[in-house]
Amino acid sequence: MAGRLYIPPLDLTRLLPSLAMDETPITGVNLAPRRPLSLIRPEAGRPRLGRAFWGLTPPWLKVLDHAPHCARAESLEQRAMFRDAFAARRCLVPAGGVYVWKPQPRGKQPFLVTRADRGPLLLAGLWCRFHTSLTEYNDSFALITVPANPLLAPLTDRLPAVIDAADVPTWLDPATPEERLRELLVPASGELLGAFPVSRRVNDPSRQEAACAHPTGPMLRQTALKE
Repeated sequence: MAGRLYIPPLDLTRLLPSLAMDETPITGVNLAPRRPLSLIRPEAGRPRLGRAFWGLTPPWLKVLDHAPHCARAESLEQRAMFRDAFAARRCLVPAGGVYVWKPQPRGKQPFLVTRADRGPLLLAGLWCRFHTSLTEYNDSFALITVPANPLLAPLTDRLPAVIDAADVPTWLDPATPEERLRELLVPASGELLGAFPVSRRVNDPSRQEAACAHPTGPMLRQTALKE
C-alpha cells in the first residue's frame, strides 16, 4: 500500500516551473500517516504548494483513526468521500520514495521504491476541507493507489499512482473528464521505478535518521533490452 513516505529536499520549481511556493516544503526520512505533509493543488489558475493532514477527514468522520490515508483507484466512485473529491479536488504529493515491506520467512524486509534515476515523484491524491468556523478550516488528503507493476509486485500489491510532470495541468484541472483522469491512474512503467532494500530501523516511525533510507543492497530495476 503506501503507509510510509521518504520526502527529502526536492527541486520542485525545476520540475514544475509554474509552481507557486509560499512556504517551506515539509521533508522527512520516514513519514507516516496522521500528520501534515506538503501537497500541490490548483489555486488561481496555477499549481500551488500547501499542506494538509495525511488521512482524509471529512466533517462527519467521528474517529480520527478511521481517516483513510489511501484510496483505491478502481473504487473511487463507491464511497462518497472519495467520489466527490476525485471529481473536484485532486492534488499531488511530492516525494522521493515510498516504503514497502516484502514478506519473508524471517520477517518482512523493508524496501524503498523510488524513481530509477532517484528523481522526484508526484503522487496522485485527493483532498477535502471542512470549516471549523467561518474563518478556520482543516484540509486533509489521501493518496490514490493502483496495482504495482510486474517488477515490483513481489514486494507489494499496490503503490501510489505516479503523475508525470507533463500531465500535472491535466490532473489538477477540475474540468478534466473522468475518462482522461482514469488514463493517468495506471501502474508505473517498469523503467520508471526501482526499489532497494533498507534497514529494518525504518519499521519504527519514530526513527528519522538518514540511514533509514540508505540502500542495504542493489536496486531492483528493469533495464532496456538490448537488440
